[in-house]
Amino acid sequence: MSDVSKTKQEAVYVYQAPIRIWHWVQAFAILALGITGYLIGSPPPSLGGEASDYYLFGWIRYIHFVAAYITVIGFVFRIYWAFVGNSHAREIFLPPVWRPRFWVGVWHEILWYAMLVKEPRKYEGHNPLAVLAMHFMYVWGITFMIITGFSMYGESTGFGTWQHTYFTTWVNPLFGQSQDVHTWHHIGMWVIIVFVMIHVYVAVREDIMSRQSIISSMISGWRQFKDDRPADKD
Repeated sequence: MSDVSKTKQEAVYVYQAPIRIWHWVQAFAILALGITGYLIGSPPPSLGGEASDYYLFGWIRYIHFVAAYITVIGFVFRIYWAFVGNSHAREIFLPPVWRPRFWVGVWHEILWYAMLVKEPRKYEGHNPLAVLAMHFMYVWGITFMIITGFSMYGESTGFGTWQHTYFTTWVNPLFGQSQDVHTWHHIGMWVIIVFVMIHVYVAVREDIMSRQSIISSMISGWRQFKDDRPADKD
C-alpha cells in the first residue's frame, strides 16, 4: 500500500451538481432582483403616450416577482440539500462557532484579505470567514428579504390571500408600519448588492492568489490545489 501522506492531492470533489446549478440560478435571480428593485424604488421617467402601450413598470414588477419566487424556491431547495448533500453543502448553515480554531481561521482570513499576512491557508470547502459571511448574508439575509418582500406583496394581493395572512398581518406591525417595511427591504437590497460586489472581488482575488481554485470549482465541482501540502481543518 502506498503512503497516502506522500501522495499529492491534486483535486477533490466539493460542489455537487445541484449546488452548482442552485448557485448560478440564484446569482441571476438576485441580479434581476437588484436591478428591478432599484427601479421600483427609483422609477424611470414616464413614457409618452398610452401607458398600456408600454407597460414598462408592470414588466419591472413582473420580473421582480418572478425572480423573487425563483429565489424562494432556490432557498427552500438549498435547505433541503443541506440535509441530503455532502458535508460541504452544510457548511454555510452550521458554522462551527463553538470551535476556537474556527475563529483563529476567521481572523487569519481577515488578515489575509487585508494583505497583512504573506501566505493563505488551503481549504477544501469555504474558508472560515466565507462560511460566516455566507451564513449571515445568505441564510439570514435572504430570509429577511423573503419575509419583508412577501409582507409588501401581501398588500397588493389583499386580505384573505396567503401572502397577506401569513406575512403582512404580523410583519407590518412588527416593523411599525408599511413604509418602514419598504425602507428596511430597500436597505437590505443595498446590503446584498455590496456583499455581491465583495463576493465577486474575493472570488477573483482568491482564484489568483490562494492555494486552490475558486471560480472554476463552482463550474466543474472540483477543487483544484496548487501545492501538495494538506488542507487546513477547522
